[in-house]
Amino acid sequence: MSATPRTRLTAAAAAVSLGLLAACGGGSGSEESISIVGFAVPEAANTAIAAEFNKTEAGAGVGFTTSYGASGDQSRAVVDGLDADYVHLSVASDVERLEDADLLPEDWDQGDNKGIVSTSVVVLGVRDGNPKDIQGWDDLAEPDVDIVTPNPASSGAARWNALAAWGHVTENGGSEQEATQFLDDLFGNVVSLTNSGRDATQSFLGGTGDVLLAYENEAILAEQNGSGFEYVIPETTVLIENPGAVLADAVPAASDWLDFVLDPEGGQKQFALSGFRPLNPEDPGSVDFEAIGLEPRDIEGVPDADDPFPTIENLLTLENNFGGPGWGEVEDKLFGDGLDGAPLGIVAESIEKSGKASR
Repeated sequence: MSATPRTRLTAAAAAVSLGLLAACGGGSGSEESISIVGFAVPEAANTAIAAEFNKTEAGAGVGFTTSYGASGDQSRAVVDGLDADYVHLSVASDVERLEDADLLPEDWDQGDNKGIVSTSVVVLGVRDGNPKDIQGWDDLAEPDVDIVTPNPASSGAARWNALAAWGHVTENGGSEQEATQFLDDLFGNVVSLTNSGRDATQSFLGGTGDVLLAYENEAILAEQNGSGFEYVIPETTVLIENPGAVLADAVPAASDWLDFVLDPEGGQKQFALSGFRPLNPEDPGSVDFEAIGLEPRDIEGVPDADDPFPTIENLLTLENNFGGPGWGEVEDKLFGDGLDGAPLGIVAESIEKSGKASR
């Protein structure tokens, strides 16, 4: 597809929307600046990656501007003119929106990584000591459990959460009718439906709810920052696959940046140190510590220093369990917005039934 010009923000608007990342670097290298637009969760990891990138020949002297927020909101903002050279979003459909707007090269997802730059898994955050004795998904349907999760209308993290809840039923012998009832019960217990995954974490840390549906790396990062919480990895959960892409009219340094992000001992190492599970095409979800140049005990903020990323009994993936690659039909089935005569998605209906759509 051919790229169309993007409206550039005014300096004043950019000052409001973009924060300067502290990895501007010096030296004699390039003086380019890369504009990163991302969903909220990987901000800390990307900051660490940028600092390491600046130490390389390709990254010396490269500056950064950044904008982080809810994945869907960020994607729409780029289409509407928010300046971006590189996007790091929660779900592929948010990147595909940019492709539909002719802002991406056609082959953005054709590499060995299929467009994915970071991975994690959905976990259940609980209060200290797990007073509600949360052991897995079924416990979330009990009437005395208050749940915090972001809103799928704006947040990609929320979509991964809901997909994991749905798959817990459908991929363990349950019918779609039973899965729908489970989602109705789960969203009936939601007491905080935030704009983004990061907002959900902050709501939970502020004292709201008994359970937080979250990325594993969010729980690890919170512990690294001194405000952690316990979490349960369900026997069945979903491999979260976050896409990243360089836009068609990006500065040349953005391609070097993406190469570094995908480098096992570059960006993937920093993702691991921030609690993400590094890319592992041979065995998705498992961590090859030798490949990223780390030992298990290098990962701080985890419950078990010898096994920071435990093997998951039934790890679901888009490709193996939901008709992927990509979200395919499950996107509309679960998250359809009901516009233009299209049916409302099952998750959207569950939220509507719960009366919490505007929370």
